[in-house]
Amino acid sequence: MNYKRVFLIVLDSVGIGELPDAYKYGDEGSNTIRSISKSKFFDINTMRKMGIFNIDDIGFETPFENPIASYCKLAEKSCGKDTTTGHWEIAGVISETPFPTYPDGFPEEVINEFISKTGRGILCNKPYSGTEVIKDYGKEHIETGKLIVYTSADSVFQIAAHEKVVPLDKLYEYCKIAREILKGKHAVGRVIARPFDGEAPDFYRTKNRHDFSLIPPNTMLNDLKNNGKDVIAIGKINDIFAGSGVTEKYYTKDNNEGMAKTSEMLSKDFNGLCFVNLVDFDMLYGHRNNVDGYAKAYTEVDKWLDGFIKELNDDDILMITADHGCDPETPSTDHSREYIPLLIYGKNIQSKNLGIRETFSDIAKTIDDIFEIPNNFPGKSFFNEIRI
Repeated sequence: MNYKRVFLIVLDSVGIGELPDAYKYGDEGSNTIRSISKSKFFDINTMRKMGIFNIDDIGFETPFENPIASYCKLAEKSCGKDTTTGHWEIAGVISETPFPTYPDGFPEEVINEFISKTGRGILCNKPYSGTEVIKDYGKEHIETGKLIVYTSADSVFQIAAHEKVVPLDKLYEYCKIAREILKGKHAVGRVIARPFDGEAPDFYRTKNRHDFSLIPPNTMLNDLKNNGKDVIAIGKINDIFAGSGVTEKYYTKDNNEGMAKTSEMLSKDFNGLCFVNLVDFDMLYGHRNNVDGYAKAYTEVDKWLDGFIKELNDDDILMITADHGCDPETPSTDHSREYIPLLIYGKNIQSKNLGIRETFSDIAKTIDDIFEIPNNFPGKSFFNEIRI
């Protein structure tokens, strides 16, 4: 059987239990999916049938008899637990050194150069909640025109600005300036534009966020593109890979747009990969410790998947995974160091327990194998175990 299209959907932050080294990150006891399963709004059937609760050592819920997909969980081999690290490892790149983080704010050398090149002062410069930072600094930002610069436990340089004070194109320009500055020892994973609107004290973040990432080493995206395959990026995938290896991109503002655009791709005659990130789990619920909101979002995606898989062609493969955890039930509002789930479904794909895998990179290794592309990615392909 030759396969033509792979749909790889990342449910951003839907981890499936702490990794053995979670204690190094302060994440002992984290299990994102277990936490949201306790909500009265958690009601899934599609992923249950696919085998999400058949995964080894799941520790809760009842396995489904005769699941329709192959299933496993994967450990992160990279150092870190952020979006960039997780997605890059899914695509074949293991980050031996974690991206720099700034628990005390960015050093003067970075801030002074940023002020000099943008011509604007800055406010905050410390780790902060994205919603709280505009509440605490938004009024002063409007009065002074200074940019709100902040970070988090992740490797990010975030710039918040009111859309009526700093137009979007100007904010994106400032982010590009920061991206140029943040290299070498200060090469953060992402520079993020965080526009907001409203009036004090009722400021709110708009959906015009934009990420500016480092360019990764060679990934499966590059392999596919270089071998004449399509690489369609939906959501923030293009930003995470800085456009490297992408042949077509579609930005989305929320899960609903992401699901709608992915459904549109079912009728598109492409040959290669459709790589999707559904971000609401992480952005709206995980970081805000909103268990019920997270559970509702997961349930909505599960219901959408029921219709989606029915429309797959005989030569399609669907993979559903995550990039890290963000347990909304723990006191922390940061990402959590967790295993990620993987469900693999196709009308001509076997149902197998693929066990516990050593690296997210098994996904890249397998996708290259599906398209018969030689590769040197770390990890092990599971293609021969699931193919018919």
